[in-house]
Amino acid sequence: MKVIPRAARVYIGCALLGAGACVLPALRPGAAIPWSTVALLAALYALCELPARCRLLGRGLGGSVPMGTGSFFPVLLAAALLLPPSAAALTALPASLLARVDEPPAAPRRAWRAAATALAVWAAAHAAGALDSAEALGHGPDVPDFPYALLPAGAAALTFCLVLTALDGGIRAAADGLPPRAAWRGLLGRALAPHTVHGLAGLMMAVLWRSAYGPVSALFVLLPMYISCWVFAQYHRERAAHQATIRALVQAVDIKDRYTRGHSERVGHASVLIARELGMPEDRLDVVRFAGILHDVGKLGVPTRVLRKDGPLTPEERRIIELHPEYGHEMVRGIGFLGDARAAILHHHERMDGSGYPYGLHGDEIPEFARVVAVADAFDAMTSTRSYSRARPVPTAVAELERCAGTHFDPRMVAALVSALDRHGWQPAVTADTADDPAPSAEHVPPPREPLPVQPKEHA
Repeated sequence: MKVIPRAARVYIGCALLGAGACVLPALRPGAAIPWSTVALLAALYALCELPARCRLLGRGLGGSVPMGTGSFFPVLLAAALLLPPSAAALTALPASLLARVDEPPAAPRRAWRAAATALAVWAAAHAAGALDSAEALGHGPDVPDFPYALLPAGAAALTFCLVLTALDGGIRAAADGLPPRAAWRGLLGRALAPHTVHGLAGLMMAVLWRSAYGPVSALFVLLPMYISCWVFAQYHRERAAHQATIRALVQAVDIKDRYTRGHSERVGHASVLIARELGMPEDRLDVVRFAGILHDVGKLGVPTRVLRKDGPLTPEERRIIELHPEYGHEMVRGIGFLGDARAAILHHHERMDGSGYPYGLHGDEIPEFARVVAVADAFDAMTSTRSYSRARPVPTAVAELERCAGTHFDPRMVAALVSALDRHGWQPAVTADTADDPAPSAEHVPPPREPLPVQPKEHA
């Protein structure tokens, strides 16, 4: 968004006025403000945000520096526990004004972030002060009042989270024209857990800051926080690389086999529907989705003339097509994050009665993910229109799957898909331009492999 709507500009202006009113008491002559603590905390917060803003430092640290002000909210929450509200709000301003902005216009975005963060810290300091945070933290040789000290720290973190998410939802509504309910949906749920952790870290910083060891000891709290943020950034960077790898492979298959364009993504979606219905844990849903999306990646090793042939396949061409699960397994065997998805890619054309390929496995010998993908693959093939076949209605495809359950497909997987379709529905998609031929059946895959007198030739 390069042009900020009028409503958003007014909203940002109001936030700036509110932030100015919050910090004004600290700037009045004679205000009893511990300026050394304010300066140290503001400088520390700005210093923590510097690597994300400096591209040179970012490259030096592998390009995975924690981005955004959220990484170092413990400093602000410590300020809310240690300082009067107006002074605590001041600590947020330097780093917020220096924060990196990835999308233009930069100045209004920095002003908004500075105003929102200052308001949130000011409110958090008021919440902590109402619960006597200064006495609970102790000072010098005085022992902090635990577990009571957790109460003002928790109140500060919760208030900080509520104010920040409320303001962020408001700017989304004003800038993007979203309805209020849509603008705030999910913000608090996503922010609550991280802010709770930040609150505990802020409490540790504040206790150490007020202890006999002094402010230097409080820095040790930031080191594990920074490392955890760096690890989190690495995780997201690696996950993005995984997604890019899968997208590239799927796009390559779609380009080569134009008749099944979009098929892989839909099989991945149907596979997740089945897995959720079976009660698989969340960490396995990504793997089963990868298996569905990449189940046909081995077609990259099949000659294009065979994939795009309009007429019936010869026995030798069928034999070549039947090699695509093995090709696919070889292609992805070195990609560690795919896990059990590799076995699903290899075995998704096996059948429960042992008549499938490539190894003729039967029953529970077939990996669970492969049985999931087999049902999802057949269902999408029957409900998609291609150049050589016409789509069937969903009820007809379901009836065909149920007819073949126990012979071709695992009955549990078929029942799970039927239940998921009743719950979520399905939007069939056309994957080719013409639809003149008879509809496919669940036997859209080549028939079971039979010995051939002529071995397939090697194709480049």
